Amino acid sequence: MTDDRPVVLVVDDVPDNLVLANALLKKHYKVTIAANGEKALAIAQAEPPDLILLDVMMPVMDGYETCARLKADPLLKQIPIIFLTAMADSEDEEKGFVLGAVDYITKPLNSSLLLARVKTHLALKKAQDSLKDRNIYLESEIAKRIKEVTMLQEVAITAMASLAETRDRETGAHIQRTVHYVRELALYLRDKSIYEGILTLENIYLMTKSAPLHDIGKMGIPDMILWKPGKLTSEEFAVMKQHPAIGKRAIDGAEKLLGTSESFLRFAKEMAYSHHERWDGAGYPEGLVGETIPVSARLMALADVYDAIITRRVYKDPIPHDEAVAIISAESGKQFDPVVVTAFIELAEHFKVISETFQDAFPVK
Repeated sequence: MTDDRPVVLVVDDVPDNLVLANALLKKHYKVTIAANGEKALAIAQAEPPDLILLDVMMPVMDGYETCARLKADPLLKQIPIIFLTAMADSEDEEKGFVLGAVDYITKPLNSSLLLARVKTHLALKKAQDSLKDRNIYLESEIAKRIKEVTMLQEVAITAMASLAETRDRETGAHIQRTVHYVRELALYLRDKSIYEGILTLENIYLMTKSAPLHDIGKMGIPDMILWKPGKLTSEEFAVMKQHPAIGKRAIDGAEKLLGTSESFLRFAKEMAYSHHERWDGAGYPEGLVGETIPVSARLMALADVYDAIITRRVYKDPIPHDEAVAIISAESGKQFDPVVVTAFIELAEHFKVISETFQDAFPVK
């Protein structure tokens, strides 16, 4: 039959004290004994007890040093230690409490007092262990739920982006490239402590995941306009300019299904609706100016235009990287946020590598 009673380790250099303590405790607890501090440490490390009764006055290693070494061990520091002492000096008691002891019992031992104190502190330890286990369980459950929610977010965004990509086949790997461009710009600005209230690591993660949805509104544009091989007429361009509003409505609808108007899709909505705004106010759909344009949309605006410049489209040939950099630079303070343009210039070679790494899988006809 398994003995699952709590284990009490009694440490004392006087054999009579060990015999007495064992006699008082053995009816209720499993008792192990040690005649000195070194032996106590070895026993505790081999099989940690539930509570330790520790004599203060011992040769070689006294109770205080033994207590300090027990508390320094991560596996033993939570074991409650009750000092056994013939001293009644308050300074000695204070020293023991500072080292981590939970109580003092003076010698000669009073059987009723000893049993009551041991019972109390074992009950407290049991409650603390239970709370610790509960907290570990809750932390594990929270981590699991966070992982599940994150996966659901990624699945939702990926599904919506994949659907959008099927409607805009001419851009090929455009979505992959713009994701990397946005990430590079955001991380660079964060490292420079620019827009630090917005460009937190969590927000950058969401922006990166949301970037593929910036053109989701094109799903609502007729094929004859979306895939027209030549220049759009003014009437056709007016229809094309509706895609930011269409994208915003689509994401608004998704958020309503989630039962909220502010969700992990907030940056997707900002990018979809405002990435055609211009720093000088000449953009669309609202003609926003400067700082009124969301930061995520400013990043996407530059990323989107750079990629459009260097990529072959049905209506144009690609323009070399160096010329694209010059075109973007000339639009600083006009089409683009000057701060974002400065970051782009610093990262220009990174952009070139990204564009070469994620090339279109098929030629544009």
